[in-house]
Amino acid sequence: MRSRERSLLVVVMLGINAAALAEAGPERQDKAGKRIVISIPHRKLALIEDGQVARLYDAAVGAAKSPSPVGDFAIVTRIPNPTYYTPGKVTPPGKSNPLGPRWVGLTLKGYGIHGTNVPSSIGKAASHGCIRMRNRDVEELFELVSVGDRVELHGELDDDVLSLFGELRRPAAPTKPTQPKQLTPSVLMALTVAAR
Repeated sequence: MRSRERSLLVVVMLGINAAALAEAGPERQDKAGKRIVISIPHRKLALIEDGQVARLYDAAVGAAKSPSPVGDFAIVTRIPNPTYYTPGKVTPPGKSNPLGPRWVGLTLKGYGIHGTNVPSSIGKAASHGCIRMRNRDVEELFELVSVGDRVELHGELDDDVLSLFGELRRPAAPTKPTQPKQLTPSVLMALTVAAR
């Protein structure tokens, strides 16, 4: 088989595999005992193994103009050193790649869990809808998950989400800096005399 035919065969097989996983639904993935739960309000991702939190990571979620999807999905691809494609531009693997060093694709086409070239976005609503992680964290998670593992994205604080992530704590609003009190001319004169 020639290289081009082999490549086409791999693409077709991946498509069939993704379709089969989508049809299988969450029941198929539960048997493995491993799932990813993402709390969009907390901006966190938990890896659950046999009903217990095995790992907990900070994440970036979709911005207001491009929110992360909500629902039950499954992992359909795992790609190390992905290439980023956007209309008119292809970014190869490397430091400038917005996907970072790993891509974990979901049954919802175009969405996944990946690294980032903007680590300051972690913990914020800043992505185009995907779940961003620190590069070292996504590299670790990548080794712990498999195609077929279930991924749940939660947009509400239900009992399950609260039991995994706790109460939502937002940082306190920054306090306004206090203005220095204006010193009257007599106080200024007294300070000047005292300094001599």
